[in-house]
Amino acid sequence: MLNSHVLVLNQSFEPMTITSAKKAIILIYLGKAEIIEKNSSFVRSISTSLPLPSIVRLTRYINVPRKRIILSRKNIIKRDNHQCQYCGSRNGPQTIDHIIPRDRGGEDTWENLVCACVTCNNRKGNRTPEEARLKLIRRPQKPNYIFFMRYVVSNIDHRWEPYLYMQ
Repeated sequence: MLNSHVLVLNQSFEPMTITSAKKAIILIYLGKAEIIEKNSSFVRSISTSLPLPSIVRLTRYINVPRKRIILSRKNIIKRDNHQCQYCGSRNGPQTIDHIIPRDRGGEDTWENLVCACVTCNNRKGNRTPEEARLKLIRRPQKPNYIFFMRYVVSNIDHRWEPYLYMQ
């Protein structure tokens, strides 16, 4: 129960991080956060009873520089949801494909790398998708930190959706 996930919002209601219920309760007890949404369970001590938080908001605004999302094979596969961006397959091992091949000036960027199954990657070879007669399911783009925040927790509490821009 104390290891359950809690969404932490800045004073401006901007999502900051996901933490454990234990850390969130400490923030509430110290007066550094307030409960925005709560679960039906309670955490009890001899003299106090607190509802188990689902979302807490900090009482003071914290200026946090945006975390840079590292361009890596693992993060590209996460961004593309373990799905080949040419055929939509999720079976078998996934590789990383350069939309514009490197020897034609293609760079290692979020917008030029996609997840591809081995079959599609071999079919495309050293050509552009148009030359290989392949079509991308969706154009790749750099994900934001909220995307990876959602990815941390497998099943997100429905109360978090308005704060994580999921509606």
